[in-house]
Amino acid sequence: MNAAERKEIEELNASTILPNAVNVNIVLGENEEMLSKDEPIQNDEEIDLANDNEEEEEELEVDYSGFNKLQLVELLEETVNDSDVVKIKDKVTAIKVCFLKLNKEDRDKEMEQFILDGGDKESYEHKDDPLEVRFKAAFNIYKANKAKYNEILEQQKVDNHKQKLQILEELKQLIDSEETLKKTYDDFSALQERWKSIGQVPAAEISNIWNSYHFLVEKFFNKVKINRELRDLDLKKNLEAKIALCEKAEELLLEKSLTKSFKLLQKYHDEWKEIGPVTQDKKDEVWERFKNTTDKINQIRREHYAKIEEEQKANYDAKVAICEKIEEIVNEAATTINAYQKKSNEVNDLFKLWKQVGPIHKKQSDEIWNRFKTSMNSFFESKKEFFSKLKVQQMENYNRKLQICVEVENLKDSTEWKKTTDYIKKLQEEWKTIGPVPKRHSDKVWKRFRSACDEFFKNKAEHFSGIKGEEESNLKAKQEIIERIKAYELQKDRNQNMEAIRGFQREWMTIGHVPMKVKDAIQNEYRSLIDGLFDKMRSSDNEATTAEYRNIVSGMKEDPDSRDKVRRERTNLQNRIQKLRDEIATLENNIGFFANSKQSEILKAEYEKKILKIKNDVKVLEAKIKILNEQ
Repeated sequence: MNAAERKEIEELNASTILPNAVNVNIVLGENEEMLSKDEPIQNDEEIDLANDNEEEEEELEVDYSGFNKLQLVELLEETVNDSDVVKIKDKVTAIKVCFLKLNKEDRDKEMEQFILDGGDKESYEHKDDPLEVRFKAAFNIYKANKAKYNEILEQQKVDNHKQKLQILEELKQLIDSEETLKKTYDDFSALQERWKSIGQVPAAEISNIWNSYHFLVEKFFNKVKINRELRDLDLKKNLEAKIALCEKAEELLLEKSLTKSFKLLQKYHDEWKEIGPVTQDKKDEVWERFKNTTDKINQIRREHYAKIEEEQKANYDAKVAICEKIEEIVNEAATTINAYQKKSNEVNDLFKLWKQVGPIHKKQSDEIWNRFKTSMNSFFESKKEFFSKLKVQQMENYNRKLQICVEVENLKDSTEWKKTTDYIKKLQEEWKTIGPVPKRHSDKVWKRFRSACDEFFKNKAEHFSGIKGEEESNLKAKQEIIERIKAYELQKDRNQNMEAIRGFQREWMTIGHVPMKVKDAIQNEYRSLIDGLFDKMRSSDNEATTAEYRNIVSGMKEDPDSRDKVRRERTNLQNRIQKLRDEIATLENNIGFFANSKQSEILKAEYEKKILKIKNDVKVLEAKIKILNEQ
């Protein structure tokens, strides 16, 4: 040390500008104390370790949910032309999330249809469609550019490390320098600015180079004992910088995006570490302010993900309940077509309900889906086996009905009226005891059987019909009634209309046989006209009232096939009632799956309203059956 520097230091000491060594150590130790505080992250590399929920939230900040798969692929192909991966990262991620979601829905529908069509789940194999191929090709371009970017980034970190090592060497030389205090401090400040301007270094080198830097900084201050005025100015500037960071951190409390606020907070912590010490009297205060804000943001973040976890737990419980329900359905034996159809509807309803339930934790997703899918596959395999056996039985029934058709066709021209009538009726009774036939043959074989029976009984009726002249007279009388029905204008008084229609019906029934060749035609015309009058009198919803239905049934009495018509009508009503009751059972069962929430209460109210309406429909149908039973 030359004489001029020695004199300058002595003057500074005399004016008590320099702090003592102990105080300097305390002030300079502030950054080291920062490292021990409860900070959310310790280095830049940890930022990349954000959990899956944070990544998903960040991806959804750019919304392309309204795009279809083709639009997403075209947008991705256009986007990856920009090699700046940092610039397009969020956009590519958002496109990927939306595309994979749509693609998964398509695959699920494809597998669902494959299973519903009776396919074996083990033989199902998905093949990429052209859009998937294009998407993967475009995304690979982005991955390749990202790999190049990461390679450049890692090389930059290595270069940064070399630059910082160079600064450390220069610091060592500066500490050993014999230059004046002013020049030394200026050189030191320049080195500090250079240090701050250099970016990240490899993760493995962060701790060592940081400790070396602060060791040399403290050693520099201990050696040169920089004057208090410059030191105080530096402390003041550091305080202002840390207060500014406190204000920025406090603004993050209003930030809607948790991911954005968390990443910015990491950045502010990194900046905090780079700022030098502040005065002792403000040290704890400014740190507590910054730390309190950090704690609040971390608490908000923890509460957010706790809420997501709670919702996922509720969704998991709902899916477990659905699994238990479908397992119960699978374990219940079914021996009829209606039973299997009912179970199929229940399984399909559960599958629809499954798709309405929100997401669950990824670790549980595959397990619970496999459980549900296994039960669903088991049911459809059982159904497939049942219908395979049923198909064999139906073919046997079909062959027996064909034999009966042949027997009746051989008898249709017989004139042994009593003997043949008794035998055909016996065959008709046997026909009723035979089970169902394949649907594609059902109408055809029934029409063949009915046609042969009708031809025999038509021949019999013609044989025993009255005098031809009387039939012609009856025909004219019925034609006159038809003309009067056509000319009748409905009155406002409903009872008056009903009495007129009853009069037509009573008069029609008193008239005897008409020629067989026009019997069906004139009967159909009459029935069409009567039905037309009733149709005009029906309410806007086309449902006949009980009184109207009673009159319709009464009108069936004069029809030679009235017993068959009544039987078919009763069967039709009973089938409709059974379907409505099955629908009620399904709706009431589904209500049990709704969780206790405002939204579920609304859905539950809608279901109950629908159930009430269906029950009212059942009452109307039961009233009609009661009318049929009275006939």
